[in-house]
Amino acid sequence: MANVKLPDALARRHLLEGKLDAGKSRGYGEAYLEAGREIEAIDFLARGDATDALSQLQTVAVERGDVFLMRMATAALGTDPGAEVWTQLASAADAAGRERDAEAARRLATVES
Repeated sequence: MANVKLPDALARRHLLEGKLDAGKSRGYGEAYLEAGREIEAIDFLARGDATDALSQLQTVAVERGDVFLMRMATAALGTDPGAEVWTQLASAADAAGRERDAEAARRLATVES
């Protein structure tokens, strides 16, 4: 669905609040991913049951040390990444100079253990 025109904020909201079928929802999610807009893709991917794409976003979040992306993808999946994953994310955040993310990930790791 590479030729999908991404909706503006209001149209996006209407799509998400409406009766968008799973296939179209996945298509919008993939289009947002292609545009590098991961956070905006998450709701569409969740509505489209695109668990593989959401799991991939969790992997990306760990690699980047991005707590916000991890929390959003995790919430969409309804899963708990566990203390080990949060610890890995904290290490990646430290390496990337993302001190706030590293601290938040360490805090979440201790909550999970």
